[in-house]
Amino acid sequence: MSSVKSADGTTISYDVYGEGQPLILVDGATAHRAVNPLNAETAELLSDQFRTYVYDRRGRGESTDTAPYDVQREIEDIAALIEDAGRPAIVLGGSSGSLLALDAAAAGLPITKVIAFEPPVIVDDSRPPLPADYVEQLEAHIAAGHPDLAAEFFFTAAIGMPPEAVAGMRQSPYFQPVVDVAHTISYDGRIMGSTMSGHPLTTDRWSAIDVPVLVLQGDQTWPALAAGAQAMAAHLPTATLKIVPGADHSADMKVLASAIREFAG
Repeated sequence: MSSVKSADGTTISYDVYGEGQPLILVDGATAHRAVNPLNAETAELLSDQFRTYVYDRRGRGESTDTAPYDVQREIEDIAALIEDAGRPAIVLGGSSGSLLALDAAAAGLPITKVIAFEPPVIVDDSRPPLPADYVEQLEAHIAAGHPDLAAEFFFTAAIGMPPEAVAGMRQSPYFQPVVDVAHTISYDGRIMGSTMSGHPLTTDRWSAIDVPVLVLQGDQTWPALAAGAQAMAAHLPTATLKIVPGADHSADMKVLASAIREFAG
C-alpha cells in the first residue's frame, strides 16, 4: 500500500499494478479497496499494459478526510495520483465515480481519455428522481449520529430498493460496510448534483472536455440507467457509447479489461 498527499493535506491511499500508460480507477458511492475487489482484479488483468492506480477515495478505507467537503478536493486527489504517475493518465470511473472522472477532465487535469461506466444519469420518468434535498437528508442523518439511516436512505432513494428489502438487508454482512462510510454518501450526492433529477443534462458542466470519452452501458442494466448512458454519450461531443454484454451495474472484469484495451488504442 502506498499513499500521496492531496493539496489540502489529505492522505490518499492506493495500490498500483503493472507498468505502462497510467490508468486511474475511481470508485462510485460507498466502494473502496477493502470491500470492492473488482478494481484490483481489473488492474491485474491490465498489468502488462497499464500502470493502474486503485485507490480509496477520501473518507473511505485507508484514506483520510479533511472537512469541509468540496468536490474540488476530490479532483485534487486525482491530480495527486496523476502527479505520482508522472505522466497524463486515462481515468475510468464507475457509477458516480464516472461523473467525478468527467469533472476532473473538465477541470483541465492531464487526462488523455475518460471511461464512464454506467453513469448515474436519469433523464426520464422511468424511475423516481432523487429528492431535491437528497444531500441535506443524508447529512442530517449523519449529524444526528445515525449513519445507519443515511445508508438506508441511500438504498431507497438512490438505488431504488423497497424499504422492506432494506430492512431485511440490515441483517446481512453487506450493510455494516456501507454504514461505516455513510458519511461519504453525500459526497457522491454532491458530485451527482442534478444528474438523477429526471431532467436533461445541463449544457455547461462538461463543455470544456476535449478528450475522447467512452461511455459503457451494460445490456442488462436498469432501463433508466440505459437511457441515461445513451443521453450522456449524445451529450458529450467527444463521447462514444459501447454496450457491454452481460453487464448490469457491474461487469465481468475480463470484458471490462478488453473494452479498456480497445479504447486505449
